[in-house]
Amino acid sequence: MSTASAVSTTYLELSQEGGGAHKFYEVTVDGQVVTVRYGRIGAAGQVQTTTFPTAEKARAAAARKVGEKVRKGYAPAVRGQRAPRPVTRRQVSSAPSTARAVAPVLWRFRTGSAAFGIHVDDEHCWVGNQAGDVYTLDHEGAVLARFSLPDGVKCLVADDFWIYAGCDDGKVYDLSSKLPFAAYDIASDVDIFWLDIHEGVLDVSDREGRLTVIDHEDEHQWSRRSHGEHAWMVRADDRAVYHGHQRGVTAYAPDGGGELWHTPTNGAVLFGWQEQDAVYAGTAHRVVQRLSKGTGAVEATYACDSPVYSCATSPGGRFVFAGDAASSVYCFDRDGRRLWKLGTGSGSALSMQYRDERLYLVTTDGSLVCVDASEAAVSAAQQGTVPVVRDVKLAAALPTYAPATAVTAVTTVDRAPAGAVVVECVQQGGRVRVHVVSDGYDSSWNVQFPRAIREPGARYVVDALHPAAGGFYRVRGDIRRLL
Repeated sequence: MSTASAVSTTYLELSQEGGGAHKFYEVTVDGQVVTVRYGRIGAAGQVQTTTFPTAEKARAAAARKVGEKVRKGYAPAVRGQRAPRPVTRRQVSSAPSTARAVAPVLWRFRTGSAAFGIHVDDEHCWVGNQAGDVYTLDHEGAVLARFSLPDGVKCLVADDFWIYAGCDDGKVYDLSSKLPFAAYDIASDVDIFWLDIHEGVLDVSDREGRLTVIDHEDEHQWSRRSHGEHAWMVRADDRAVYHGHQRGVTAYAPDGGGELWHTPTNGAVLFGWQEQDAVYAGTAHRVVQRLSKGTGAVEATYACDSPVYSCATSPGGRFVFAGDAASSVYCFDRDGRRLWKLGTGSGSALSMQYRDERLYLVTTDGSLVCVDASEAAVSAAQQGTVPVVRDVKLAAALPTYAPATAVTAVTTVDRAPAGAVVVECVQQGGRVRVHVVSDGYDSSWNVQFPRAIREPGARYVVDALHPAAGGFYRVRGDIRRLL
C-alpha cells in the first residue's frame, strides 16, 4: 500500500510568446501508479492513469515521461502562477427586428445561453451553447438528452452520422456515443472560430486567419494563413477547403498543395454555407454572396438590411435564407430576389439549417427555434397570422452525458458481450494507437478513440465499429474497459 511519503509530483509548463504553445504537463507517482494530467494552462486537463508491476518501474516510467517533455521545451513551474490565455468569444449585438411580421415559429427551446452550434439530421436536432451544453431534440421539440462539455460550444458539425462539437477549450468532442470524448485536440496557439470535418479530416479556421488541417489521429497535416484575420467560415469537400475571413473567401487544395482561388467579398465573412457546386458567404456588409466552387466567381448576391450572421439554403440552392444582426430572417430565390423578411421573435440567428420546409435557427438569446418555412405558413405570417409558439420544457429525468477524463470513468467488464468488438491500445512510433483485435476487421487500421483513456496494453469493448474513408474506424456505442 502506498503512503503519503511515496507520492511525488512533477509539474511542467511550456509557454511561448506571440500566441504559441501554452500548456502544462503533470506527472504524479504514487507507489506503482503513475498519473499524467495535461492540457492548456488554467484548464482541468485530461488524465491518464497507469499501474506498473513495481514502484521502481513506475518511477522509471515517470522519469521517461518528464524527460521527453523537458527535451521538447517544457520547464518546471508553479501551478497557478501563469495565467491562462483568454479565449475569443464571439461578440455579437442583436437589435430588434424591423420586419412588419413575425416568422411562423412552431416551437422554441431556450437553452439559457447564446447558441452558435446547430445540426439537424433525419432523426434529431442538435443545439450547442456558450455554456458548454449540447441538447438533442426530436423534430417536434421533445428534448431527448444533454451533453455537458467543459467549455463553450463554437459549432456543431457532422461527418456521415458522427456529430462533433468544437469548443472554446480547444478540443473537438465526438458526441456520437453515450460517452462523449475529445477526438481532436487543437494546437494551443489555435483559437478556434469555426470548423468543418470531411471524411475524418478536420479543418479549423481561427482568429488569426489561419486554416489548420488535422487527420483522424489528431496529427497536424498542413496549415495556411489566408489574406485576412477573423476567419468565421470553413467548409470542405473532395475538391477543396473553402476559408472565409475578413478579406473574402480562399479555396485551398485538400492535400495542402496550395491556393486554388481567392475572391474578395463585399465585407468581412461572418458565416459560410455550401452546396454541391457553390459556397455562400454571409458578410458584415449586409449581403450573402454565392461563389462558384470551381472558379470563385461571384454568381449571385442576396441583399439584407443588416450584417449577416448566418445563412443556409434549401437543397440545391433553390431558396437562400439569411439571418441578420437585427433579429430578422430572410428568404431569397436562387437569383437573389427577396421573397420575404420576418422577425425571429428570439434574437438574431447565429446559425441556421433548412430541412423539409422547416428552418431551424439558434439565436443570441440561446433559443433553438423551429420555423415553418412552407409557402402557406410564410404567406399567412405576412398577413399577421402565425401559430402560437410552443415553448419546450426540459424533461424531469433528462439523461446527461459528460466526457470521461480518466480511465476510472469508464465501466469495466470481465468479458466482451456477444457481437461487441474488442480493441487494444498499442505503443507504435512513439504514440499510443488503437487497433482492432476482434475477427473480421482489418487490424492495421486505427480507431478514432478517446485520448484520455488510452493506455498501452489496455483493451476495451465497444458496441460497434464503422470503417471510414481514409483508413480508420469510428466507434459507435458505449466504451467499456475489458478486465
